[in-house]
Amino acid sequence: MDLIRWEPRRRLARSLFDDLLDMVQSPGRIRRGWLESGMWEPAVDIIDRKDKLTVKVELPGVEKKDVKLSLTDNNLTIQGEVKHEEEIEKEDYYCRERASGSYARTISLPAEVDKEKVKAKFVNGILEIDMPKKAEVQPREIIIETD
Repeated sequence: MDLIRWEPRRRLARSLFDDLLDMVQSPGRIRRGWLESGMWEPAVDIIDRKDKLTVKVELPGVEKKDVKLSLTDNNLTIQGEVKHEEEIEKEDYYCRERASGSYARTISLPAEVDKEKVKAKFVNGILEIDMPKKAEVQPREIIIETD
């Protein structure tokens, strides 16, 4: 009988490496396991300018109709559903994968925004949300007088 050594660290490292390799080889592809385990959430960039906040959200493979935005107090919530279907048919094999799931991400905004002037656009899988800061939040330069 052969003795087989159990090495959980090596197995975990190999699994993480395989996941990383999949992401590099297929950027933007939503892996089925991530959706099923509830680990997928969209990547977000927050740009804080003098007069406004801009939030950019990567939503590859998501349609505009499947995205919902809400702004409560100082929290921006992005939620929706992901549906992914991939079909590969070659002469010697056939593969069909389907995955679906929901996601939600809430971002605490670093400044108070004017909710009435918020604008959002969705182009090529990128959601961009422009939120003007309230006037009283914007920095004001104070001039120092001389005697």
